[in-house]
Amino acid sequence: MTLNSTVQRVTDRIIERSEPTRSRYLDRMHAAKLKGPSRAHLSCSGQAHAYAASGPDKGQLAGGASGNLGIVSAYNDMLSAHQPFERFPDIIREAARDGGGTAQLAGGVPAMCDGVTQGEAGMELSLFSRDVIALAASVALSHNTFDAAVFLGVCDKIVPGLVIAAQAFGHLPAVFLPAGPMASGMPNDEKSKVRQKFAAGECGREELMAAEMAAYHGPGTCTFYGTANTNQMLMEFMGLHLPGASFVQPNTDLRDALTREGAKRALKLSALGNDYTPVCHVLDEKAFVNGIVGLNATGGSTNLLIHLVAMARAGGIVLDWQDFSELSDVTPLTARIYPNGLADVNHFHAAGGLGFLIGELLEAGLLHPDTQTVAGRGLGHYTHDPYFADGELCWRKGGGQSLNTKILRPAHDPFQPTGGLKRLSGSLGTAVMKVSAVAAEHQVIEAPVRVFHDQDEVKAAFKAGDLTGDVIVVVRFQGPKANGMPELHSLTPLLSILQGRGQKVALVTDGRMSGASGKVPAAIHVCPEAVDGGPIAKLQDGDRLRVDAVTGELNILTAGVTERPAAMPDLSANEAGIGRELFASFRNTVSPATAGATIFGA
Repeated sequence: MTLNSTVQRVTDRIIERSEPTRSRYLDRMHAAKLKGPSRAHLSCSGQAHAYAASGPDKGQLAGGASGNLGIVSAYNDMLSAHQPFERFPDIIREAARDGGGTAQLAGGVPAMCDGVTQGEAGMELSLFSRDVIALAASVALSHNTFDAAVFLGVCDKIVPGLVIAAQAFGHLPAVFLPAGPMASGMPNDEKSKVRQKFAAGECGREELMAAEMAAYHGPGTCTFYGTANTNQMLMEFMGLHLPGASFVQPNTDLRDALTREGAKRALKLSALGNDYTPVCHVLDEKAFVNGIVGLNATGGSTNLLIHLVAMARAGGIVLDWQDFSELSDVTPLTARIYPNGLADVNHFHAAGGLGFLIGELLEAGLLHPDTQTVAGRGLGHYTHDPYFADGELCWRKGGGQSLNTKILRPAHDPFQPTGGLKRLSGSLGTAVMKVSAVAAEHQVIEAPVRVFHDQDEVKAAFKAGDLTGDVIVVVRFQGPKANGMPELHSLTPLLSILQGRGQKVALVTDGRMSGASGKVPAAIHVCPEAVDGGPIAKLQDGDRLRVDAVTGELNILTAGVTERPAAMPDLSANEAGIGRELFASFRNTVSPATAGATIFGA
């Protein structure tokens, strides 16, 4: 199938734009490859330190002739998605020995849960935790005693942070090993209804707690299609998972087999193996375009418009939001997973999952088929499903059809002809909107604004009954420089209530919404952010905005707004407590959301 002309044009533009930074990056990776792991060149004392606790692997490590695998883990048992990783190091060590190599736990990285910190002060550390994870993973690998690495992570900031670190060590192969989703519990739409009832004062905390515990009930990733599961999709589209690995549930024989095979594959991809494939060769411009197409085709998390930009820049590749928007215009929405539909990721996986979806997009000419992956050259590997045959892990061609067209459709008969994301721009600046869950009648709104400086003010106005009539709720001073760009997902239930009452309502903010952004139109990541004096800082109650996800318009309709002085609130309350005082340097150096909201340069 001929590659779609827009996909080709956008890819060519990214390659041209990135050439200076990408070539410098690849030169660094080539130099690092030539030096190789230094364990054989360490002093006897240095080697003794590195091998002292490695038990039966000491002799193999000292010999230096076989591959040594570095494990970087985001394990903790507070996150359901990461709790299964407790078992992984032992599985990986055993698999490495079976493959003639060794494996060591190189280090751990922090992993926080946005579901826990929603609406709390800790959420102001969430986005910055991505760069902390990248730094921590780099420290873990800095001993330079490894020939390849496996990365254990799933959730919102963890995978992007690990990818950034993997690219810093891009001369090494990297395989990402997921933990898988928890079993389906209370349906997500039922949980959402209980949240709305609680926000409206129609039920108590006891009923709310029971619903939440029924939804989040065991080990594994939350089953809605938020940032965590969008990350897993991306790792397959971009070739860093084994085919079909993303949505196999934890603590099953198939999951353990995929983990063992991932470890063995990482060793085979090392310079000491037979198929040297460093991650710098996997994550090229084509791989990132494939990831963006996957994001659009599945209606994935808006957080990835920030993370993918930052991930790409770590490898010298420069993406911008126009790339996402143009690819969205030609990518059909082929999946409906909550909040874009009623199904969860287990239902999606059973209906044909990523193997079917990748096959459809390849056939439609919307993906680069010739990318390098950890499974070998060509994205066609990812149309295959893993299974057991005589106790051995094997792959077979997927069924080639959706088993539930209410969840997963072929590219020629999609849920909608364009993708799930839209770039907005105009006199207010630039922003993005996830439109895959927003009904057509809600995608355009002209209304007066109510301006707030944090989400607690919005909640107070809602409880007081002040949000009447058509209204665009503006929540500003929520950008990365102001307070770390927290998600504002706790506003979703009350805004949904207003919409359900027949009001036309939208959210406009320089902050983030959750990866589970839903049916209320939300123009988010507004740049320039308010703390930089962007036009959003000059709005006043009653000014009128037009938010148009059809034409991509984000305009101030009231005359004279941009000539006003920018508001300058006291942000000192965001500077300390729950560790925020330790992140002042992040707030002072972070780039705009359009550049990945990162402390790292290109």
